[in-house]
Amino acid sequence: MLSMSTNNLSYSDQGGTDSAVEVGQETTPTSSNAGAGFGLFSVDFKKNEDLKEMLESNKESLKLEAMKRVVGLIAKGKNASELFPAVVKNVASKNIELKKLVYVYLVRYAEEQQDLALLSISTFQRALKDPNQLIRASALRVLSSIRVPIIVPIMMLAIKEAASDMSPYVRKTSAHAIQKLYSLDQDQKELLIEVIEKLLKDKSTLVAGSVVMAFEEVCPDRIDLIHKNYRKLCNLLVDVEEWGQVVIISMLTRYARTQFTNPWKEEGVFDERNERAFYESDEEKTRDETEAKPYMMDPDHRLLLRNTKPLLQSRNTAVVMSVAQLYWHLAPKNEVSIITKSLVRLLRSHREVQYIVLQNIATMSIQRKGMFEPYMKSFYVRSTDATHIKSLKLEILTSLANEANISTILREFQTYVKSQDKQFAAGTIQAIGRCATNISEVTDTCLNGLVLLLSNRDETVVAESVVVIRKLLQIQPTQHSDIIKHMAQLFDNITVPMARASILWLMGEYCERVPKIAPDVLRKMAKSFTSEEDIVKLQTVNLAAKLYLTNSKQTKLLTQYILNLGKYDQNYDIRDRTRFIRQLIVPNDKNGALSKYAHRILLAPKPAPVLESAYKDRDRYQLGTLSHTINTKASGYLELSDWPAVAPDQSVRNVEVIEPEWAPSLGKTGKSKPAKSSDDKFYSDSGEEEEEKGSGSSSSEDGSSSSSEESGSDAESHVQKNSSQSSEESDKSSSQSEKSSSESDSEKKERKTKTPLQKKTVKPTAKDSRYLMKRAGPTSPKQHTKTIFVNVINQHSVLQTFSYSHWSTLCVSLFTQLCPLSLAFPLQVSGPAFVPEKSHDLLHRMTGKGLSAQYQFPRQPCLYQPTMVSVQISLTNTTDHPLEQIHIGDRSPTGLNMHCFNTIECLEPEASVTVFMGIDFNDSTQAANFQLCTKEDHFSVSIQPAIGELLLPITMTELDFRKEKGKLLGMNESSATITMAAENMTSQPISRPVATVANLGVVPSSQGNVHRFAGKTASSRAVVLVTVELRESSTALITINTEKSVMGSMLLRDLKLALAQA
Repeated sequence: MLSMSTNNLSYSDQGGTDSAVEVGQETTPTSSNAGAGFGLFSVDFKKNEDLKEMLESNKESLKLEAMKRVVGLIAKGKNASELFPAVVKNVASKNIELKKLVYVYLVRYAEEQQDLALLSISTFQRALKDPNQLIRASALRVLSSIRVPIIVPIMMLAIKEAASDMSPYVRKTSAHAIQKLYSLDQDQKELLIEVIEKLLKDKSTLVAGSVVMAFEEVCPDRIDLIHKNYRKLCNLLVDVEEWGQVVIISMLTRYARTQFTNPWKEEGVFDERNERAFYESDEEKTRDETEAKPYMMDPDHRLLLRNTKPLLQSRNTAVVMSVAQLYWHLAPKNEVSIITKSLVRLLRSHREVQYIVLQNIATMSIQRKGMFEPYMKSFYVRSTDATHIKSLKLEILTSLANEANISTILREFQTYVKSQDKQFAAGTIQAIGRCATNISEVTDTCLNGLVLLLSNRDETVVAESVVVIRKLLQIQPTQHSDIIKHMAQLFDNITVPMARASILWLMGEYCERVPKIAPDVLRKMAKSFTSEEDIVKLQTVNLAAKLYLTNSKQTKLLTQYILNLGKYDQNYDIRDRTRFIRQLIVPNDKNGALSKYAHRILLAPKPAPVLESAYKDRDRYQLGTLSHTINTKASGYLELSDWPAVAPDQSVRNVEVIEPEWAPSLGKTGKSKPAKSSDDKFYSDSGEEEEEKGSGSSSSEDGSSSSSEESGSDAESHVQKNSSQSSEESDKSSSQSEKSSSESDSEKKERKTKTPLQKKTVKPTAKDSRYLMKRAGPTSPKQHTKTIFVNVINQHSVLQTFSYSHWSTLCVSLFTQLCPLSLAFPLQVSGPAFVPEKSHDLLHRMTGKGLSAQYQFPRQPCLYQPTMVSVQISLTNTTDHPLEQIHIGDRSPTGLNMHCFNTIECLEPEASVTVFMGIDFNDSTQAANFQLCTKEDHFSVSIQPAIGELLLPITMTELDFRKEKGKLLGMNESSATITMAAENMTSQPISRPVATVANLGVVPSSQGNVHRFAGKTASSRAVVLVTVELRESSTALITINTEKSVMGSMLLRDLKLALAQA
């Protein structure tokens, strides 16, 4: 960081005295020659003279110190433009540090001092060929900052040269310069598009974000430029810098809406590369192919969704928001819910971030309430929230309200009404009105609550309550005449104009239901008519007209009096309304034809108002954009296109790959070296890289190295360190394009089945198998074995293509060489060490109308699916009549993977039955909510698992335990020390509490004071290791090692409590 010196510098005055003047400040002349009057308007011409002298000195150290202080002035926002001539002289300095600072200054002031900057144009052109990449980039940045049309050709030439630079940093700078040149001269668009097309083929992650930004600025409609680079951008996305990720995701969202068909079809099915839903199991479900629907997701569509999913865990909130909007606009409906947790996580950030995220959640919650319903507590209002944050949370809670949670939400609203924030309290009352409108079961409850608020001391609350009650009464006016009477009694105490006007409107609209009260209210209004607000006067005139038509005997004179008052009112709206009403209701010779329709005009039935969310129509804008935030189309906004009815040709995204010829090249041993497979992973395994380094390289590979960057071929063997990453990225993009273009339908069908050995595997096609065997053919037996095995692992392919004898031979011979690959072998599940008999209430007999249900965890592997937790449910009929058709109904969250028990046709009185269910909790203690149904009733119930019930015990030796524990250190380890009773410091008192809390297997231990337990999570099969080490002074150290760090901390808490109380 550049620091600015605070030393005071001395100047020599005309009088010969020295005065200390701080840098950047003006001084008052001390010369005796200056007159007093002239001194008032004098200007200090010696400002920054010391810096000018330092910049013009012959010492590099003084120049460098001066430039640091000048840049410090700029950083503080002070004007240093007068130093431009002195600074620009040093642009040709040979000191690299000084030249960097000079370029920083010139970028800031080149646009203001264009004439002086043009004098150094030749220096900038020479710097474009400097050996230092930072100098080349800085020179291009300065050159593009001189916004003079005369140098456009020079800028264009510089950008073209920089786009071919060896340094990715310089190529990135050229992408930034494209946007500046386009804003200066849009006639250069076609030439700039050629440069963009070239940079889009760049394999560096440093360039990707910048060139896509240039693409969005210059030619966002040229989708054809993206076709060949689509898969590469998807694969590079994870490694691009954060702001580049935001730009690329936004562009790919628009691209996908033009190239893929709509995945929001209710009946669609997806291929096995489809990502699992939020609560779906890790293993492939068996599917009946005969029931398959015609929709199949495009592999490139799936590639985009799969590669953006990890970015939901990004530390940058803009990246998370971009991925969320991409899933919202592109993902199938059953997969959108994975963004929920990430969005809720962002609510812990600053209020500015909260505001944007809550706006987007408010839009989402209107269409899909089920996504955010499990996280409803995250939207409860806090006292420290700003008003705009409170309003958004209120909006979301109102959208999430349904029959199941409305009682909880209304209790929350009761607290909000008492808030000191009047605007928020008024918004809460409006929210109560919306809930009453949307959920008919609570309309009466909400109305009664709003009537009680009419007695509130706060005028704002009372006024808003009156307005909302008026809207609600229009829905059911016949049933609430008592409320209208009550409001009439409170009329004198209400002073807010809108509330008084609302009451008057109600009196006039339903005057026939309160025939005695309405005339009396009109009489009171006649007395105070001249002092009322305009909106109240208008409603008074309306009330008089309606009463004249329905009860003219009592109100005729009052009406004439009010019409005469309105005729001479100061407001022209009231005068016009008065004349209109008089001509309408009072018949005469001229308007007799109209007056007979007066009753139908004034007392026509009016539709009830629809209380809607302010965010209902915001989904017409893309989420996360400025247009969505301000609810208006902003400048530069690019609309999302509709899904095409028929998908365009996907072959346009295929990249032609030149197949390398595997001709044997003789080395010292006379054996050929197998070249690198085009199907290798994005990041190569270290073992293969070492093998390639130790092998001989062919002359044909050297010859083809110059063309490998253009063709995407993987035949290069001699690559420099600074370009190794780009070549690996080329491997992946070319391999994926080759796969998608060459796979046949039969090969796609072969991938439909999934092996249980690994979570995600891709079966090798026949072509792949032949390819691997062909590669390994001419090598020696040892090299042959190693090559095949490494490729199999790199491909993530199943090991069934080799026989068991091959497998064992490979393991024995190569175990020591392949240890870094960490090949995981499945651990055997054992029986439970202890099964607690404790059961939990699922449904009380009073709540279930005689049906009682209890559940417990039998700690047995689930028969339905390995990733599920087995749950035993006991159902009892406590009534005196049979209960029929007991079954499981709706469940939440959506996507919850549950195996339900078969429908119980009839349960006799006082009879009990035990059934089993399987639930995939996805290694989470979040409750599984579902409905337990009978023929007549539906009861909402939930099963909340303890953290220890999500585990399965496994068999393991002490040696294996130590090896697994060695892999799970650092952030994967949590520990705590507890104090235990002395009599419990033995094996039995230790094992029993641990086995009670968690379903873990006991590991034999050679140490008497160390007890070990092992298990794995049911859903993800992550290993969980527990160590209890007994120490002196009746203390014990509990250590838990697992990659599921959240589960580890929760299990540690439960074990501490259990062992401390044992």
